[in-house]
Amino acid sequence: MALKPPLMDLPIETADSGFYKGFATSVAVSGKVLVGALILWAVAFPDPAAAALAAINTVILATFSYWYVYAMAFFVIVSLILALWPASGKLKLGHPDDEPEFSNFSWFSMMFGAGIGIGMLTFATAEPIYHLAQNPSTIQGITVGGTADNVRAAYVWSFTHWGIAAWAAYAVVGLSLAYFSYRRDLPLTIRSALTPLFGSRLSGPLGHMIDVVAVVATVLGVAQTLGFGVEQFVSGLSRIGFGDWLYTAKADGGQKISLIALVLALVVIMGASTLSALSGVGKGIKWLSNINMGLSFFILAFFLIFGSTFFGLQALFVGIWDYVISIPGNIFTVWSGDGVEGSVANQLKGWQGGWTIFYWAWWIAFAPFVGVFLARISRGRTVREYVLGAIIIPSIMCFVWFAIVGGTAIDLELNGGANGAIIGAGQADQLFAMLAVILNPTLAWIMSVIVVILLLTYLVTSADSAVLIINTINAAGDEGPKARPHIIFWGVALALVVGGLIVAGGLGAIKTAMVIGALPFSFVMVLMGIAVIKAIWLDGRREAAGIQTLADISEVPAE
Repeated sequence: MALKPPLMDLPIETADSGFYKGFATSVAVSGKVLVGALILWAVAFPDPAAAALAAINTVILATFSYWYVYAMAFFVIVSLILALWPASGKLKLGHPDDEPEFSNFSWFSMMFGAGIGIGMLTFATAEPIYHLAQNPSTIQGITVGGTADNVRAAYVWSFTHWGIAAWAAYAVVGLSLAYFSYRRDLPLTIRSALTPLFGSRLSGPLGHMIDVVAVVATVLGVAQTLGFGVEQFVSGLSRIGFGDWLYTAKADGGQKISLIALVLALVVIMGASTLSALSGVGKGIKWLSNINMGLSFFILAFFLIFGSTFFGLQALFVGIWDYVISIPGNIFTVWSGDGVEGSVANQLKGWQGGWTIFYWAWWIAFAPFVGVFLARISRGRTVREYVLGAIIIPSIMCFVWFAIVGGTAIDLELNGGANGAIIGAGQADQLFAMLAVILNPTLAWIMSVIVVILLLTYLVTSADSAVLIINTINAAGDEGPKARPHIIFWGVALALVVGGLIVAGGLGAIKTAMVIGALPFSFVMVLMGIAVIKAIWLDGRREAAGIQTLADISEVPAE
């Protein structure tokens, strides 16, 4: 079959006037209806909603564990192929004269802040501590939980969940979008990445459906991140003296965030993020991202000076080695139960569902948002520069945080310095608890204030980026200014999704909703990986045959 020029025109019908002027109404309205229905369901019927979400989540974990594991392994393989493949490595994400819009520091800052920043503040301390107590090695009797014998295994799994696989998922989506948008001038929206597979049919209902799936996944993925951040933000406010009114007692004797604290946190976070979103990527988001990185390096420097430096550095270098050699096994392993309650097989299956599958779903749900954002800020970079920059550097940054900050927490618990104060604290409070252990009350208060500020800027950066990306998808890839009411709507909607699901069932309800929402988009992501490899391969053949592969002002026949 003779080669034809690639598709370089994908018209998406948008409204010419009215409230939805410039927006693809089929996508924008459908996304708002689905998200609005979820909010109303969670708020009006919290108990049935929580029960239904949990039931669906159970079915998904039982049925699709293999799919989630192999899909993430596929993204890692695709990223390696794209970085090492000579035909793709030197290709520029754009036209030959395109240059990067942002400096390397700003590019990395925005990428990291949007991708993982908030979760890192919570999990850099919490996850190594949790895995120190239990992980697959302890379940199988290879190591003993809560002892120095289990530190290396704890870091293997911490690095597995926050390392290359997570960023490979983001990289595949971002690269696919940047390749088709900036080389072929297709709209910067999810459907464009599937044109090598479905062609011009994506202008119609099929394309609308794909973009709606991406919008819903984005809302739920960002809601998960904001949920963790809100809990830690309130915990920080409590630590710096905002009062007991931030929490209310639970029936079991524990405590939960009070409704007024939840409302206050969401109003502050989403109000600031909406204002930032109105200013655009080049102003508010870039400015906040640079602040994020500056404060992040300050906190890392603090732990290098006052924390368990030798222990943390040892955990970093040994952990990276252990992680690298574990990759082939860990990214392909799926544990299936044997139906015997309490058996090792069932415990491994339950652990993987609660940790690895949850993370893979989280990264997939987060991928349309981070992917579009990465594409938006990466024009003018080569494929190899993009893939390595989007995977290796952020992974190493995560490893450093987990080793230095989490390592300090582990060392304090193992040597008796913490006396259970860190392990005994709730997940959202463990970083603040550690600061209280290693510093006097005045310095602990000052550092807690800095952490709260960093947490707030990370929350605002993620939320405002998400609002802009949702509007970009709804506006058929238009990156220009969006109507203020739509930005405000999605800012309020994100706040209500987080608040509604927390009211319905706490972070567990957000978690289950996110796992469910991620499943449809995971199929889209796999197709995106296949499509971009096909496109690069065919473009290589086209160039050899003298057929144009880059869009320009001349008319190019579509296939």
